[in-house]
Amino acid sequence: MSGREGTSDEAMMWGLLLHLGYNMWSDREASGSVEHITARPYLRCDRGLWEDLTERAVGAGINTLVIDLGEGVRYDSHPELAVEGSWSADELRAELSRLRGMGLEPIPKLNFSATHDIWLGAYSRAVSTSRYYEVCRDLIREVIDLFDEPRLFHLGMDEETWQHQRNYAYVVVRQHELWWHDLEYLVGLVEEKGAQAWVWSDYAWNHDDYYERMPRSVLQSNWYYGTAFDSPCNEVATYQRLAEAGYDQVPTGSNWSTTENMRLTVAHAREHLPVEKLQGFLMTPWKPTLPSERSRHEQAIALMAQARTLWES
Repeated sequence: MSGREGTSDEAMMWGLLLHLGYNMWSDREASGSVEHITARPYLRCDRGLWEDLTERAVGAGINTLVIDLGEGVRYDSHPELAVEGSWSADELRAELSRLRGMGLEPIPKLNFSATHDIWLGAYSRAVSTSRYYEVCRDLIREVIDLFDEPRLFHLGMDEETWQHQRNYAYVVVRQHELWWHDLEYLVGLVEEKGAQAWVWSDYAWNHDDYYERMPRSVLQSNWYYGTAFDSPCNEVATYQRLAEAGYDQVPTGSNWSTTENMRLTVAHAREHLPVEKLQGFLMTPWKPTLPSERSRHEQAIALMAQARTLWES
């Protein structure tokens, strides 16, 4: 199986996720290993490093940049969400123009999972209320306009469980009909503006009705960051289950825990997934765009280049 039998090599997404905002984990200060991921009142994104990494990404054959926006933008509709250093709308537009001129397709991401929505400030404690729905609507519409009607819009929606919020001060877990209601509402907002909604697929790991209720129009990104692709675990099996259910998907790997994962993700997809439903691959370093994390980001880009070479060989 090769890329040329389905999605062309030119059309395949070779994506990298970079964080503009990073207030997406935990609403309280904590000690030990999680201290570096708690919310901050200032932007954790170094502009010089951002520019270096995007230039390096183009040189490595990456053609798509998923931008995790969060609190990184001073939204005209909700300036109260900004922190010190948040980019203005004009700054973001200028950067998007630069990225496109380099050959990168910028894709917006706002994570509306209740586990990753600390960037929403007070609204993260008003989930599923009428005010919350209004804010979600305002932000999605504004971001789509800022990105000049992007092809895709990533909504996140991952890891909304008690276990993932066990160290939070305020825990919100939508379940059953409410989770589906809110997902469908967000997808509808994206689609009414002409973009395709995109989500993480881990809700499928523990909810068998996912394949009946998830709209076929929503692009799927299952993710697995280990090396045991011959394991029967839900994380790996979901790739095939999504394929059997007919979803378009972008398998997602990371150098979070091993440098082998992205290569193995591509190899697994070549062997097991129908290429006509495979839209590309996404690399997620899951680190702030700060000089202290430069090596992790540069490694991620290099590993993605190797993965593309493997796919096209």
